[in-house]
Amino acid sequence: MHDIEPFFNWRHLYTSEEDENSPFFGREYSEFEFSHTIYNYYIHPQWDHFGSHTLYLKLLFVDYDLNFAIIEMIGEWNDAVESDIIALKRDVLDLLIEKGIYHFIFITENVLNFHNGDEDYYDELYENIGEHHGWMVLLNTPIPTLHDFHESRIKSYFHFMEMPDWRTFQPVDIFQFISNKILKIENQDG
Repeated sequence: MHDIEPFFNWRHLYTSEEDENSPFFGREYSEFEFSHTIYNYYIHPQWDHFGSHTLYLKLLFVDYDLNFAIIEMIGEWNDAVESDIIALKRDVLDLLIEKGIYHFIFITENVLNFHNGDEDYYDELYENIGEHHGWMVLLNTPIPTLHDFHESRIKSYFHFMEMPDWRTFQPVDIFQFISNKILKIENQDG
């Protein structure tokens, strides 16, 4: 797992440690000191710790004009034991919502599994972004993890999408692609 780095080709466009509105503003990273682990496996030092011991993230891009964030994740999303959604909401998402971010794209191709827990924080989060016509997308979730999400009651809070070649696009193009798909879905449902 220590070989899996967060996506870095947009660093000329955005870095969370230099964004004064970011929960990770001012963080310093080592390229050589591996200190974070998921269970007994070290992970690359560029991943951000946000309060979970099994799930880490990287805020890859934020656009305050278009109100969206792209967040890459790695590890195990465990609401049953770790209450990861509580830490994610309080320490990351709420801070971004305060700055006008209502559309969240979670790249979850490195999320190995999901354990369901309490739904209250999902309800609250959904209300916070819903009043601004926001949404949450889980992008490229592995099939076993996708199964875990679909077995839970929280699946209604997310859109699940595939975009295997997302790394070849610019962040705004990904946002536009996903926004258009969600608009089509909403038009079909409504």
